[in-house]
Amino acid sequence: MTFSWTPHRFSGGALALDVANSVVLRADPQRRIDRFSDAATMDAFSSGANRHGAERDLFGALEPVDEPARPGLVRLREAIDRHFRAEVLGRGKPALLADLLDAISATLRISGERPQALDCATARSALMLLSRPEPERLKICPNCNWLFLDRSRNRSRAWCDMAVCGNRVKASRHYRRNREEPQP
Repeated sequence: MTFSWTPHRFSGGALALDVANSVVLRADPQRRIDRFSDAATMDAFSSGANRHGAERDLFGALEPVDEPARPGLVRLREAIDRHFRAEVLGRGKPALLADLLDAISATLRISGERPQALDCATARSALMLLSRPEPERLKICPNCNWLFLDRSRNRSRAWCDMAVCGNRVKASRHYRRNREEPQP
């Protein structure tokens, strides 16, 4: 099966969230897919973020992570997911924040000389998310469970991507409703 980094894969609204969302079906151990487990797919993420990422103008042209820094990017990704997911669910803990800050610090120490490297840009994106003025804009998609920023004017965005998750939920609801109603 071939895989490509499509616009939907960058619906998080921030590079740090898009990196966290590189694990598909995170909560389901049997079906979980880690897109960064393959080095070529991890390397291709930078190109996808350059084309489709919401913060592509902030960081310039992103470059793949050096091989020795890959475990650090995965550690950073997991710390981002744990901290921000807990915050959205109202279960934030100082220890999760400390782990995230530690992962950010380690990443910047290693890759700080390469500000365009994916890991360095992801760390900077996570710092920007930590300092965001409206934390209630961070949400979890009820369909795919991805983290995303609600940038809608009235803060009413329900899904990470209306064209994918929103349509799936609406189609499923329509199917159930039509199946339950008796046909004349």
